[in-house]
Amino acid sequence: MKRRKFIQASTMAGLSFTTLGFHACTKKSPSTETGKPADNSTFALNEVSIDELQQKMQSGEYTSRSITEMYLNQIEAIDKHGPGLNSVIELNPDAIAIADSLDRERKQGKIRSAMHGIPVLIKDNIDTGDKMMTTAGALAMEGHRASKDAFIIKQLRNAGAVVLGKTNLSEWANFRSTRSTSGWSSRGGQTKNPYILDRNPCGSSSGSGVAVAANLSVVAIGTETNGSIACPSSINGIVGIKPTVGLLSRSGIIPISITQDTAGPMARNVKDAAILLSALTGVDEEDPITKESAGKIQSDYTRFLDINGLQGKRIGVEKSMMKGHEGVDRLLREAIDAMKLKGATVIEVDLLSSLNDIDASEFSVLQFEFKDGLNRYLSTANARVKTLKDVIAFNKENEARAMPYFKQEILESSEAKGGLESAEYQEALKKILTSTRSALTRVIKENELMAICAPTNGPSWCTDPVNGDFFTGYGAYGSAAIAGYPHITIPMGMVFELPIGLSFLGLPYTEPELLRIAYAYEQASMKRVAPTFRKSAS
Repeated sequence: MKRRKFIQASTMAGLSFTTLGFHACTKKSPSTETGKPADNSTFALNEVSIDELQQKMQSGEYTSRSITEMYLNQIEAIDKHGPGLNSVIELNPDAIAIADSLDRERKQGKIRSAMHGIPVLIKDNIDTGDKMMTTAGALAMEGHRASKDAFIIKQLRNAGAVVLGKTNLSEWANFRSTRSTSGWSSRGGQTKNPYILDRNPCGSSSGSGVAVAANLSVVAIGTETNGSIACPSSINGIVGIKPTVGLLSRSGIIPISITQDTAGPMARNVKDAAILLSALTGVDEEDPITKESAGKIQSDYTRFLDINGLQGKRIGVEKSMMKGHEGVDRLLREAIDAMKLKGATVIEVDLLSSLNDIDASEFSVLQFEFKDGLNRYLSTANARVKTLKDVIAFNKENEARAMPYFKQEILESSEAKGGLESAEYQEALKKILTSTRSALTRVIKENELMAICAPTNGPSWCTDPVNGDFFTGYGAYGSAAIAGYPHITIPMGMVFELPIGLSFLGLPYTEPELLRIAYAYEQASMKRVAPTFRKSAS
């Protein structure tokens, strides 16, 4: 497949949305239903950071309970009503009780971590062993409640966080149809972009990206196979970290790819993302690849944040992405100038020209691994469907509700694949891993780079259930996703009132250095802009 077509089929993992009326982008004036852009600035927690919340809890001005209540009220006002962003698919009925328990601990002098008392939203393909469902946005999974927390959720609770609710996502992490619409699921419906409501939020971690951008939570957790943290972070003007595969456990996460899947933090600033990342790591016996992270995990990623972190660093900019959309090109030039002013050396590099022929092989690998992984997950789940074949049959039997806009070609083509022992799978896997890992290592080592950078995405497109997604080029994250290497996206600026992200990608377990340079760029540029929920573009 061509890259753009392949992205539609596989790189936007995970969205969902309740059934709402669809409409194409219009030429109406930029407004909400009230005729003026919505003003979110009066919300007490607007653009607040984790540090600020901790200070307010320490002083007694706020409690975890009061913070949790404020976010719950804001979700009701903004997500369910008001602009109707539809980013949260389910709220945790125990959130207040959890917050109360953490407040009691604080009064007793027990502070578990920097996440103590902090509410977090979780993507709805991650198991929570509580009263909430885990469905990947699929009606076929409705009613499924996991018997235990995913490993990363266990770590999160141990760190003292409040699990606030689940976020909407692209159904099956957008691994269902070649003509899917990011941010839509049969259980949840369509998530809206908080900047311009008829534009797409990208995915598959659509709800997590939108909720953080719209100040419905200070941080959230997303997942990525290829672009599912990066794209919605970029499109929604926030920071997203796709860690090295192996840094975070995948056990208890509805899978696509054992090779590429990982969870990761989504936040409005680099420090908050680093704090959340610190809470999620750990070696998990149920996910053997995490053993590779032993001795490489950092207990506190915030200690690498340095305002002078670009000084003396060499950064490569992917030259094929230096000329595309004129607005994005301008932002990239400004970003390069900002990095140079902070002491970095920026050079042009050519990474992607050697990776043009791997899309079909990656898609083949994902199909094999999705079938194998989903069958394993469902075999022990509390869901009514026990195999991928059951999911396909359910969707056909409930076509009007489960497949009103696009079908399930990818589910069906995955079901037709054999096992992971097949020569087709083994050859495709070897090709994509060898190609991406050798190319990234070669470019970084030969040029003595700390990281490679490029625009994460072009501007968001109109949400279109008839034709599906229309990606506007770029996609700097793909090679890192396939290789299993780390990637960070950070706000780079706005084009026609739509956010654009800047990507930094590096070698395995270089999260500390990527955070160092991302933080330095963030502090030098400060390009994060809060959304105002415009109805349509100017």
